[in-house]
Amino acid sequence: MMEVTPLDDWMARRMHASGMPPGAGPERYQLERIRETVGYARTHSRFYRARLAHLDPSSIRSLADVARLPFTYPGDLAAGFADLLCVSPREVERIVTLSTSGTTAPPKRIAFTAADQELTVDFFHHGLSTFTDRTDRVVVFMPGAAEGSVGDLLRRALAKLGADATIFGPISECGQALETLFRSRASCVVGIPCQLLALSRYARSRVPAKPVRLKSVLLSADYVAPAIISALEASWHCRVYGHYGMTEMGLGGAVECRARAGYHMREPDLLFEIVDPGTGAPVKDGEFGEVVFSTLTHRAMPLIRYRTGDLARILPGPCPCGSSSKRLDRVRGRMHEAVKLEDGQSLSMADLDDALLGDPGVSAFSAELETGAERDLLRLTVHPVREPADTARWAARVRTIEPLDRLIRRNRLDLEIVRGNVPFFTTGTAKRRIADRRKASAGRVPARGTPFTFAE
Repeated sequence: MMEVTPLDDWMARRMHASGMPPGAGPERYQLERIRETVGYARTHSRFYRARLAHLDPSSIRSLADVARLPFTYPGDLAAGFADLLCVSPREVERIVTLSTSGTTAPPKRIAFTAADQELTVDFFHHGLSTFTDRTDRVVVFMPGAAEGSVGDLLRRALAKLGADATIFGPISECGQALETLFRSRASCVVGIPCQLLALSRYARSRVPAKPVRLKSVLLSADYVAPAIISALEASWHCRVYGHYGMTEMGLGGAVECRARAGYHMREPDLLFEIVDPGTGAPVKDGEFGEVVFSTLTHRAMPLIRYRTGDLARILPGPCPCGSSSKRLDRVRGRMHEAVKLEDGQSLSMADLDDALLGDPGVSAFSAELETGAERDLLRLTVHPVREPADTARWAARVRTIEPLDRLIRRNRLDLEIVRGNVPFFTTGTAKRRIADRRKASAGRVPARGTPFTFAE
């Protein structure tokens, strides 16, 4: 029988510690917490004091009433850090500054108290216990040099499990990363999807006689293409799990269980909604829309109905692991990072990932859109695992994206495939997106949120 996610027991303990009566469900707990959060924010934040002046927290009688609250936008964080802060600067343990992807807007700043960060460590501790224990040696390929960085919080969580952790940082050179895997005798790794894919293909190409064998892999910080999961599991003989989070959440948001049938959400600390991106109205479970969340326990800078710009859905029904808690489906991409094409079509890095990364001859790629002589030009720079570079095969894969192929056939878009000259290219901590270099009139999909962003 499959093991129920450990987050269920964690949720039950958190509810008991908060004074919830026996038999009270997660909805009752979250209703009490959102009322408290609204009251706390109105009292301590100049921003929410003005934004929620008309609202009495006691008028929130069900979680459905949360939809009456106004949204918080990324631009609010950029414009009003001091107004959003709910504690004195002396109580702030960490401030993270984020640029707003794809725009020229001023950077956002998010603050956390030590207690806020400890709650993330607590979530990581119990989420990681799904596939990690004290016998494991874990290599973390994410930033971890600074106190409070994602790697540092993961290290602290793994220490609670008794697991040995090595914080390598983002992969900039595959040879050093592979040497660390061998030297540490790693059984588990945590990292960025495309970087780990490049590392796996580097290992098979350069040292085929010395295969990497892992128990588990946790992917985070970017879209997870199904092709990456399949490639890592085949290459490293492991089980691959996914995590969803962003800096504004406190880095931890939702993680898969052993059933790998959706991400179990961090319900003690976050209230998730899915809304129609155009109207902002809630959608039914099972329908895709924009992910919106409210923090339930953050003290430094609580956020109420924060719009992420991420596209996903709440999965209906119970998880195959036996848990009845709600699950978030794998995020399908970031709406604000798609580029507009003709005929109302759009294209995202997620579309290109799905098309290209299943090719075992591809280690990585980048994409840019330019204004050509007669039509737009999509140029893909594809970095091969080995020579010869098969640009014709890569072009055929890209043209499996039906709207793209239709525009190419109608001579409304040109496609150019360029062989990359950097073997096993990785992008560090930079966000992967299509570089839109067309004239300003071409426009972009409006920005609505910011993906998980790294800060040292």
